[in-house]
Amino acid sequence: MQSFRSELESVANKNGKAVVEKDIVELDKKIRLFREGKMDEEKFRSLRLARGVYGQRQQGVQMVRIKLPYGKMTLAQWNRVADVSDEYSTGNLHLTTRQDIQIHFVSLDRTPELWAELDKDDITIREACGNTVRNITASDSAGIDPDEPFDVTPYAHAMFEYFLRKPVNQEMGRKFKIAFSSSEKDTALVFMHDLGAIARTKVVDGKEMRGFKIVVGGGLGAQPFLAITTHEFLEEDLLIPYLESVLRVFDRYGERNSRHKARIKFLIQKIGIDAFNELVAQEQLALTHQQYKIDVSGEWSVVSKSSTNGQLTTHLLPSDSQLTIDPFRFQLWKNTNVFKQKQENYYAVYVRVPNGNISSHTSRRLIDKLKDVIADDVRITINQGLQLRFIKAEHLEYVYSVLDQEGLGAAGFGSVADVTSCPGTDTCNLGISNSTSTALVLSEVIEEEFPEFLYNKELAIKISGCMNSCGQHGMASIGFHGSSMKAKGQILPALQVLIGGGVLGSGEGRIADKVLKVPSKRAPDVIRKVLNDYKTNANEGESFLQYSHRNGERYYYELLKPLASLETLQAEDYIDWGQEEKFVTAIGVGECAGVMIDLVATLILEAEEKIAASEECLAGNKWADGIYNAYSAQIHTAKALLLQNGVQCNTQHGILKDFDTHFSDKGLYPAGNFKSAVMRMNDLAPSEEFATEYLRQAKEFIEFAKVFREQSVLAEK
Repeated sequence: MQSFRSELESVANKNGKAVVEKDIVELDKKIRLFREGKMDEEKFRSLRLARGVYGQRQQGVQMVRIKLPYGKMTLAQWNRVADVSDEYSTGNLHLTTRQDIQIHFVSLDRTPELWAELDKDDITIREACGNTVRNITASDSAGIDPDEPFDVTPYAHAMFEYFLRKPVNQEMGRKFKIAFSSSEKDTALVFMHDLGAIARTKVVDGKEMRGFKIVVGGGLGAQPFLAITTHEFLEEDLLIPYLESVLRVFDRYGERNSRHKARIKFLIQKIGIDAFNELVAQEQLALTHQQYKIDVSGEWSVVSKSSTNGQLTTHLLPSDSQLTIDPFRFQLWKNTNVFKQKQENYYAVYVRVPNGNISSHTSRRLIDKLKDVIADDVRITINQGLQLRFIKAEHLEYVYSVLDQEGLGAAGFGSVADVTSCPGTDTCNLGISNSTSTALVLSEVIEEEFPEFLYNKELAIKISGCMNSCGQHGMASIGFHGSSMKAKGQILPALQVLIGGGVLGSGEGRIADKVLKVPSKRAPDVIRKVLNDYKTNANEGESFLQYSHRNGERYYYELLKPLASLETLQAEDYIDWGQEEKFVTAIGVGECAGVMIDLVATLILEAEEKIAASEECLAGNKWADGIYNAYSAQIHTAKALLLQNGVQCNTQHGILKDFDTHFSDKGLYPAGNFKSAVMRMNDLAPSEEFATEYLRQAKEFIEFAKVFREQSVLAEK
């Protein structure tokens, strides 16, 4: 480990542009400070999460989330992740609904080294967790979708690059999720995101313009909200400036004390969308850019790693006569897992990955066997599968045979049988009951008892281990989330049933209704009752979304009520799916404890770190970012002084007001109105002159705070 540290610090010191190396060195140093009891546990958790390192249910190990913008990875990147999983984890790659990859059971002390290995193929874990802009998701068909007005990939990629390490989104009150949909079908589910964008075009003066429908304030969890439209058409060059304005408002006005109320959806609900839009407009002048041109000239749809003039190499492929496949199963797979791209003569293949878990060994075998017939562009889908693209028709049988040999040839991708689930109690601290084993059981029920639903891609089953909806149960046709029930003095695993969620298109959706709770072992019977009822009673051509909406919550309550009865429980009902022991409700083991230290001193130390970051920005002519870091330094310092005086702090906006109330108005701060001085950042456009003067103001304020704190400590002695 010491040789790794020395090597990395040497690289970082020699290369002034080695931002990633500096990040890794910083993580390593913070881990050591935490281990030595010199960093507060909560502050370390915040820093760790912002670098993709998440505590697990099991004591002493971490989950590392690997950030893959819009789910894209090259074959080299896929191979790199597989190798890293073997070396630092368990050899399992978990594909998530956010198009990330998670690996589990990682030692905290080895995470910097792990990150350095990933960076060799330009893979990051930065801001994959924490109160940051999370992985930006997009339609997996972006770039090849016959219905798309244009490819959203370069826009999603530009947004990822622009906001990575951006000062405004490093320490927000809560996470911020963004999605791009390639067409009005809204395959990225923008209606359930903090900010969503749908590709659109319009003709102005005879010229076609690109833009996006924009929605904000969506989210699932215990209190789901549908996103609200703010723009029917936002010009492409205004996309990134608009998001920066939204993030600045969220950072300043968002809740920070109660995490359950800290998402942007609650801020909009509290102040109203009109007031929110006004606040966003007030940030305009202070932005880094008033317009931001995104380069779309690059070739985003690369045909193949091994192609020459568009022709794939095939000399190593077996002939059709050498393939051993079941014609019936192949045809079923082809009908449900393959679609024709907008590029002539090419097809994309979807791969069902049960629970999103694929081994490193399987990954490497797929890469080796398929590298000559697929593009160097693999996408992770939002239902935890894979998409392979730019496949010739004559290679489909070969691709199927390879997938089938690896146990990944199941038909029905995106169908009722393709059940989405989060890891639940397998690894998550918040999991209540098992979601992964339940998902596998429900998939079997569909495949064995309802095979006709392998063709139904409108009806979706989704499961989460708790109410937080990582498995997206809140917008499922049939959703479940983990819970518990008490009967005869014992606790048994249970599932909350939700019915009637779905995608309406064009940024609109429907949240599922909570119906009732049932013992977990009765989940298959819930599926049987609901699907048989739909098959028997729906009108001809009526979708499940239409049918469930027509019937309503009470209808399903009466339909499923017998399954909720606790009078006929069997011994097996007290054992969760995939388990052998009786069920007990338990949150995961807490993360490593650290010695509590002076929070006020920590805040001032962080303020000084923000000053250093501001100076670095100014040295690189990044005036707006330098100003924002100086702003954050003043907020941290003001919070420190307020806490020292026993004033509890919440939003940044509240800190500005409270400081004037408790300091400026009482003559304790001689420089005048603090809020007015700080918020000058919104009154003047970013410039070298203002950035330099504003940084000076921040430095002087920190010096004032240090003196004030020292005098207060002496007065108490």
